[in-house]
Amino acid sequence: MAELNPKMAVYPGTFDPLTMGHVSLIRRSLKVFDTVVLAVAESTPKNTLFSIEERVNLAKEVFRDEDNLIIEPFNNLLIDYVESKGAGVIVRGLRAVSDFEYEFQMALMNRKLERDIETVFMMTDFKWMYLSSTIVKEVARYSGDVCGLVPGPVVKALQIKYGSKFGCGDKED
Repeated sequence: MAELNPKMAVYPGTFDPLTMGHVSLIRRSLKVFDTVVLAVAESTPKNTLFSIEERVNLAKEVFRDEDNLIIEPFNNLLIDYVESKGAGVIVRGLRAVSDFEYEFQMALMNRKLERDIETVFMMTDFKWMYLSSTIVKEVARYSGDVCGLVPGPVVKALQIKYGSKFGCGDKED
């Protein structure tokens, strides 16, 4: 195995859609690690709203000014993907205690598969603790206002997908 870079991290997920909670974790990860790979999962048990291409392109649009962020799809075992990138760390976000059991189980399995790759848990900013991609999709599906919960390009993509006409007014995105 090639030497793993402890200052390079992979943040995996479906990002369907990318929320402000994800954005917060990515920006904070970029302050800790020299390079972060946003690994967009192609194969998922979830029924995704956006295609893999759409999810990757939305993330690239949102983070177009981040030079030390790599955004790409992946479609294999996470630990194999992380190792192939030469990364020494997996970043996972935690919103509440309910996330911990699943994330802890996954971290232990990854550790069993590859002892040299660490998992780092980052707490979501308190203002995004309630937020999930599932909730955002449900609200947008019924023409609810998701402005400020997702970045601007994602708002537009959700409006197109659902034919919604909600406006953002003066809300931050």
